[in-house]
Amino acid sequence: MHKVEDLKIWKRSIVLAKSIYLLTKELPSDEKYGLISQIKRSAISISSNIAEGSGRNSNKEFKHFLSIANGSAYELHTQLVLTIELDLLSKEKVQQAIDLLIEIQKMNYSLQKSIANKISILDTNI
Repeated sequence: MHKVEDLKIWKRSIVLAKSIYLLTKELPSDEKYGLISQIKRSAISISSNIAEGSGRNSNKEFKHFLSIANGSAYELHTQLVLTIELDLLSKEKVQQAIDLLIEIQKMNYSLQKSIANKISILDTNI
């Protein structure tokens, strides 16, 4: 079990979610139940799955929830690119969120790799 408040990836994902909420305020209101809702759900899912996984009883479960968070990160990345491609937001407005998202994806990959190594070591000691 990991203390979620100590995880840098969780802290960064909270910053990302806050920035996404501010960014979606600039989207057209007719996207309220479409793209805006989906973008917010994806952003929240990242930090929520990191938190849920950190509260689980094993590293294997934690790694599983990090994998789900990673899927949400890629989903969010796609949605942010769509806001640019559909001319709903400028690339300049979205780029900071995308950069933070890529940072979180890299952190997630590293953390999963680290946990996988711990699982592997524990499995060989059994």
